[in-house]
Amino acid sequence: MDDQYVTLAPSPLILLPVYTGITSLDEAVRDPRGTRLLWLELLVNDGLDLRPWWERPEVREAYQKACRWYTTYRSVLEAVLPRPPLPPDPGPVDPREYRLFAEAIRFVCAHD
Repeated sequence: MDDQYVTLAPSPLILLPVYTGITSLDEAVRDPRGTRLLWLELLVNDGLDLRPWWERPEVREAYQKACRWYTTYRSVLEAVLPRPPLPPDPGPVDPREYRLFAEAIRFVCAHD
């Protein structure tokens, strides 16, 4: 992970507290629901410092998944989310997760 994609300023979680009640990244990586939704948090929240958890496979997988979704829906995300771009990853996204993605983006836009 390049340091240019890591934001050092602390930022509260956006989606995980609402969807799961999880309030920290440490808690998210220890909770199955948190790890399942971590990619969405990373997609919408550019203020998280992942370095303390970067060696955990579930964090790297969530980051890669967020990058893939960002790459696939870049124009939409750039129009609605004020965040720096994630690194390009042209890998596949699971279309079965589109509804979850759309709901999360709708939530973030409505509560920004």
